[in-house]
Amino acid sequence: MATDAKKLQPIIIKKVKKGGHAAHGGAWKIAYADFVTAMMAFFLLMWLLGSTSEGDKKGLSDYFNSPLKVSMQGGSGAGASNSILPGGGADLTQQAGQSRRGEGNDPIKKKTKAVEAMRAEVAKQDAKTMAKLAAKISEAISNNAKLTEFSSQIRIESTPDGLQIQIIDDQRRPMFDSGSAVVKPYMRDILRELGTALGDIDNRISLDGHTDAAPYSSGQRGYSNWELSADRANASRRELVAAGMPEDKLARVVGLASSALFDQDSPLSPANRRISIIVMTREAEERLLGASRPAAMKNGDPAKGPLPSTPQGKP
Repeated sequence: MATDAKKLQPIIIKKVKKGGHAAHGGAWKIAYADFVTAMMAFFLLMWLLGSTSEGDKKGLSDYFNSPLKVSMQGGSGAGASNSILPGGGADLTQQAGQSRRGEGNDPIKKKTKAVEAMRAEVAKQDAKTMAKLAAKISEAISNNAKLTEFSSQIRIESTPDGLQIQIIDDQRRPMFDSGSAVVKPYMRDILRELGTALGDIDNRISLDGHTDAAPYSSGQRGYSNWELSADRANASRRELVAAGMPEDKLARVVGLASSALFDQDSPLSPANRRISIIVMTREAEERLLGASRPAAMKNGDPAKGPLPSTPQGKP
């Protein structure tokens, strides 16, 4: 019976009805828009890199390496030149350039930069003039048989104040008699040759006389090494002028006695007795003369007069 019941049990077949795909909505559109935006940003970045100069790239790199330094100290950094990127720096009103507020329109700073540029140009011209003059004097000495014999007593060197030409005394060949300001014949030849060489330069000249530390024999009666060195400097001036050097080229003729020894270790050395001629730079001339320079030299011409003074801002 049980077997017959199993045979009579109905067979139930379940069929699952499959529906269509669910709707995706607009998600694919968002993904596609993101892709297109990324591609546009990529091509824009490539265009900016291709159209930006190396200086601008370095400025951007420096800014991101140390942004606080540029923000606090100013100077060249991010946007330190005109570029397609507006602004930059602490001042949002600036359209280009890493600068502090009002710096570009400050007339004092503009004038200061102009003066500094002029000073640099004048210093460059002076350096060329000194080099040419040194070569000219060296050539004149080598071509003159009389001067060649005394070349060891002529020292030419460049100093911060200009070209220094020193004629140094020698025990065997003194420039002056002992205690005298009368120029020896060979010293006269040297000074005349130098006067000819210095006649066509625009720079002014300082002439110093020096002695050794030995006291003048009659110093107690009022005439000392100070007067002797000044008289020797003045005697040298007369020889330079006689050779053709314009007298108005001389800015100073002084006697320094033994206050500036050539040989510090040996105050009585003959080398301390010397005549020093300095062809001054414009800057040295300005320091020396200042407000006392002649009126004809106040025109500010770099080829003729002193340098303009740097303007000072308000405190």
